[in-house]
Amino acid sequence: MSTITPPVAHTEPERRKPILNTVDRVCEVCFGLFMALTFVGAVKAVGAGEDAGYKMFYAALGCNLAWGLADAVMYLVRTLVDRGQRLKLALIVQREKDQAAALRTLRGAMSDTLEPFVEDAELDRIRARLAAGAAEQQRANFVRDDFVGALGIFLLVVLGTFPVALPFIVIADSKVALIVSRVLTLVMLFVAGLALGRYTGAGGAKAGIAMTALGVLLTMAIIAVGG
Repeated sequence: MSTITPPVAHTEPERRKPILNTVDRVCEVCFGLFMALTFVGAVKAVGAGEDAGYKMFYAALGCNLAWGLADAVMYLVRTLVDRGQRLKLALIVQREKDQAAALRTLRGAMSDTLEPFVEDAELDRIRARLAAGAAEQQRANFVRDDFVGALGIFLLVVLGTFPVALPFIVIADSKVALIVSRVLTLVMLFVAGLALGRYTGAGGAKAGIAMTALGVLLTMAIIAVGG
């Protein structure tokens, strides 16, 4: 008598979650652009001379190196704090004997966006899994991906310098270089807004125009104070 072999379940390989999401990546590039744009304007306002272009390039680069380092460190701080908060929440639920109190704790930790869509029955299943789980570690620690993410933020902020500052060491005429720098910045801001708009479903073109308008307003403010 032949035996029937049960079908083999095919499981797709687990996709690796990106260390930095779209919003993180786009926002960090925008931070770099805004920082370089404002700093170039400030240096232009106080300095001139034959090597003014190089001064503006190195000033913007130095500014964004410092900003990128600070932002990367703060990313590590936020990551550790968030991980510690999640660990604390899990420990509270595991140790809470009152089911209703545990549910209130979980609901209070939810974001305002998701909270209205989660019913108590669904939340109780999460509580039950946490309560049945093994005791978690007592403190939050860094993992390798945290440092990879911090490095990514640092590079994104620093790379945002070059479209703004590079024309000053490529084009001899500083006035033309400044115009090219600002046009490149606005183009990159439009692309950044386009990416955010598509990610959020708010409309890529509208978001791109809004981000460009923000860049124009910032540029006008810089010019108004002498940049």
